[in-house]
Amino acid sequence: MQKNVESNQDVVDVVERGKWKRFGLTFLKDWRLYVLLVPMLVFLILFKYIPVAGILTGFKWGADNTGTNYLWSGLYWFNRIFFGEEAATFWKAFRNTFVNSMYGLLIGFPIPIILALLFSEIKVLWYRSIVQVLCYLPHFVSVTVMTTIIKLWCEGTAGGAAGGWVYKFFETVGWMDYTVVATDGTKTTATYVDSVLMHAKFFRPIYQISGIWEGAGYGSIVYFAAILAISPTSYEAARIDGASKMQQIRYVTFPGMAPTLTIMLIMRIGHILNVGYEKVILLVSDKDSAWETADVVSTFVYRMSGRDVNYTGTVYKQAGIVADLFNSIIAMFLVLGANAISRRVSSTSLF
Repeated sequence: MQKNVESNQDVVDVVERGKWKRFGLTFLKDWRLYVLLVPMLVFLILFKYIPVAGILTGFKWGADNTGTNYLWSGLYWFNRIFFGEEAATFWKAFRNTFVNSMYGLLIGFPIPIILALLFSEIKVLWYRSIVQVLCYLPHFVSVTVMTTIIKLWCEGTAGGAAGGWVYKFFETVGWMDYTVVATDGTKTTATYVDSVLMHAKFFRPIYQISGIWEGAGYGSIVYFAAILAISPTSYEAARIDGASKMQQIRYVTFPGMAPTLTIMLIMRIGHILNVGYEKVILLVSDKDSAWETADVVSTFVYRMSGRDVNYTGTVYKQAGIVADLFNSIIAMFLVLGANAISRRVSSTSLF
């Protein structure tokens, strides 16, 4: 027994001693592949790791009179956005971010899966190709163009016939009341409604439906590839056993897609608090009441980052940095939690 233990230890020692030699030989053999990694590594270092040092600004005051030295402020900015002057605005933005993302997860996540299932059932290849391309196209339209189209559909003249088809539809069914409260600082005024987007209650449905229209087709590519990877013999066996089409989807397609579905769900949960500010700002004006449901953490950070940084100013960009840091920490724990649950339940995980 002692000899076997010593023999195994000798093998381990030999393997350990030759580890770097084997790595060097592998690197020399496939050096071209490693060279292709250089641009990606440079990108990660420049845009992902170096900016992390900017997080320290959230624990500092503005620059002193010399403009070079930053004094430590501790948790002042955390206290300011959580409980202080910016608390009401921040928590409203955080709530809107979470609600909008949950709607996107519950409604937007299944749509690409359903599209992929429908694509897989189209047996005429040329027709399937045309349908897929038409579904992918909105993804490649810029956010500016997409939001402009949506605004044209939603705009109209109050009480008149002119306007986009969404505005006309809402007007026909009686959902437009022609008045909305717009807030400009401390002054509140009433104005005629010239767009559906001026209503806070309509922003979320329009935002989610437009997001599905824009990304569902492109998002179905991964799931369609997962379906094509399932062996046809599994479907043949199910048909021989008398399984209907829905039973084939339930007992063959979904189990075959399970690893892909799990990974994509974990990644989607990781982005649950990552709602971009570009689309929101392009859709909604600062003076619209829709800002009550449209304002998210990213737009809060955008506004804070545009404010002045000095000792006499009333609002500082450090508040935006701290808000973004808090958002990222919550997203990290969501990913870790979802990954741990998936690994325990299904033995499939992202890492």
